[in-house]
Amino acid sequence: MTIVALYAGLLGLLYLPLAANVIRIRRADSISLGDGGNALLERRIRAHGNFAEYAPIALILIALAEAGGGPSWLIHVLGIALVIGRTLHAVALTSLTPRSVARVGGMVATLNVIGIAAVACIVIAAQTLIYGS
Repeated sequence: MTIVALYAGLLGLLYLPLAANVIRIRRADSISLGDGGNALLERRIRAHGNFAEYAPIALILIALAEAGGGPSWLIHVLGIALVIGRTLHAVALTSLTPRSVARVGGMVATLNVIGIAAVACIVIAAQTLIYGS
């Protein structure tokens, strides 16, 4: 699963500043739990949380498609689309004026990746069950 490892690594690097954004505001405003009524912290928490909610399932599905013998071009397309989608969404949510076009584009890309990867997994599994490995 060397292809997925590339995209997992890139997404891991994107995750770090999202976490750091939350930590930075928590420390500056002495907020240990929740958002303390801080609207900026609330947005940063959601950007971090949203990433943590969507990226893992997408990566798992892409990894299973790769492990099942899915074509490398498809794995790359899904990985690139996921990185772009998560980046757009994170940038939109963490900016001072959230850009709804980037946010929507990021979610559309992410959900398409999840849907396509899920179908790819089903097709790969079905082919293996019908025709053997």
